[in-house]
Amino acid sequence: MRFSAPRSVSPSPVRGYRKPRHASTFGLQSDSDSEDYDSELDSSFDSTGDDDTASIASSSSSSSSSFSLIADINKMSLRPRHITRTPLEERHIEDTIAAIRLRTRYHDPYEEWEKQTRIDAFKTARKEYSATEARLQEVQERSRAEEEKRLAALHLSQAESLQRTLKAASLQQQNDDNRLLESWKQRDQQLWQRIENAIKMEQDKLAKRLEEERKIKEEEERTRREAELKRRLQEEKLLQAETAKRQAEEEKKKQEEEELRKEKEGEENLKLMAEMRERRAGEEVELRKLLGFNHADDDWRVARENLHNLKAGPIRHVKANKDLKAEWGKLRRQIVPKIGQLTNDPQAISRISSEIIEIIRPSNGPAHQSTIYVAACYSLAKSILLQAETEVTVEKRSAIPLAQVTFDFLETLEHFPSIFFAKLVQRCGGWPIPIVVPLHDHAHVPWPDKLHRIKAMGHRKSNNGEGLETPEEYSNRISGIMRLYFHILKIRPVRQPLNPMFQLPRYWTWFARLTADKMMLEHSVAPQLIYTALDVLGLEAKDIWGQQWIKLLALIYDGITTGYEDGKLIGGIGASGSAARTRVMLALERIMSGVQS
Repeated sequence: MRFSAPRSVSPSPVRGYRKPRHASTFGLQSDSDSEDYDSELDSSFDSTGDDDTASIASSSSSSSSSFSLIADINKMSLRPRHITRTPLEERHIEDTIAAIRLRTRYHDPYEEWEKQTRIDAFKTARKEYSATEARLQEVQERSRAEEEKRLAALHLSQAESLQRTLKAASLQQQNDDNRLLESWKQRDQQLWQRIENAIKMEQDKLAKRLEEERKIKEEEERTRREAELKRRLQEEKLLQAETAKRQAEEEKKKQEEEELRKEKEGEENLKLMAEMRERRAGEEVELRKLLGFNHADDDWRVARENLHNLKAGPIRHVKANKDLKAEWGKLRRQIVPKIGQLTNDPQAISRISSEIIEIIRPSNGPAHQSTIYVAACYSLAKSILLQAETEVTVEKRSAIPLAQVTFDFLETLEHFPSIFFAKLVQRCGGWPIPIVVPLHDHAHVPWPDKLHRIKAMGHRKSNNGEGLETPEEYSNRISGIMRLYFHILKIRPVRQPLNPMFQLPRYWTWFARLTADKMMLEHSVAPQLIYTALDVLGLEAKDIWGQQWIKLLALIYDGITTGYEDGKLIGGIGASGSAARTRVMLALERIMSGVQS
């Protein structure tokens, strides 16, 4: 039998929502009660004390409404009043009411206290956890900050120590450089002072000797005139005793003798002056040879004579002899590949130099014949120049190892300097001296034809085999060879001075002769070679010659900007000359600013 109770009217105009509470028959919480309790416990961490109070009030309200419902159920009458219930029905109703009471939500104060205690405990634990975690983070932050400060201080001290070390090293390097520069300046000053003293000494000796000779001549002339005067006086005394008849004849004879004497004195004076001029010229030539200041014509003549003697002497003799020619070809095949294997490595340079010197001048075996030796040196010089024409024209830095190897040969091999310079003049014409190629050869014999003079000027056949090379090809080829020559002048000898043609003063001589020759300045090759010379040795020349070199650079600057004569620019008006002048301008700026190329 099933009973139902009417729904009671809510005392509030708005019925609030309340979670259903399921309790066991004996007032124990079910699993659903635990879930409700956990959800309420979780929500309590984000709620306030007012929310807890509202929850308790809501529970009290729901409990009171449940008791009212039970009271209403007791008042309910399922049957009319005149019908009485049986004891079984009464007992069933009571059980039902008891069951309903048990199922109604019951609030135990202890459970409420335990629940509130748990919530408070969790709140307290959370606050302590937050405080502990904050303190831990603060300690960690403080430790990290202290560690960062310590590392920053350590790094700062290390940086300061390194800076002090670098500053001390830089100061030491600067002091060393200053001492070295000062020593070089003192050495150059002493060298030039010795040169000037030697020149002055020779000039004083020459002036003293000339003065002594003049005094001797004057004394001799005075003595001769006195003797002549005495003789004439004696003759006059003798002639006074003669008769008037012979007076006319004696006068005539005297006149003739006077004329003869004057003629003789004039001839003697002319002869004396000619001898003095010849002697002075010879002394000047000897002094120039002593100081290494030859005329450009002499340098050209000597180089062409050496080349002619080489071709007409040892080279022709070796070519005419089959055995000597075979031996020469064997040596040439050993030399040429080694020049091509040269790299910018000090060990490789030393090794190749030693091997080639051993080939030309063997130390263990028997020495070569003089003609074979000269021919081998001739082939070596030719292979070096051909290597400069091909390699240095493409990459200018390849001239450095080639110049070092050539310097070793110039310093070691006998007769090689004159052979090499003769070949250099043959391949470049008058530019190594420099000089305009004259209209005649070294023996003052005119050139057979125009082609021979063009060949003597250094022109070669074009790469394509059609006619002569173009001006650009000629300029690039000459520039490559001259770069090698200037690098050789740059190297300082250690064991002994080199041939005068390969000493550093030739650099100044080259510029002095070039700037003084207007015909060479008009050529388009001139600015290209000036740039090459400045690029190799311009900055070092500034340290060596100082203000005099700066004056020379100013002269070159005027020549490429305003012109050297009536507005004529160095290199002419062509495109190649204009490009070369631009490179010269950049080289001058780099030298004056002290920047190494």
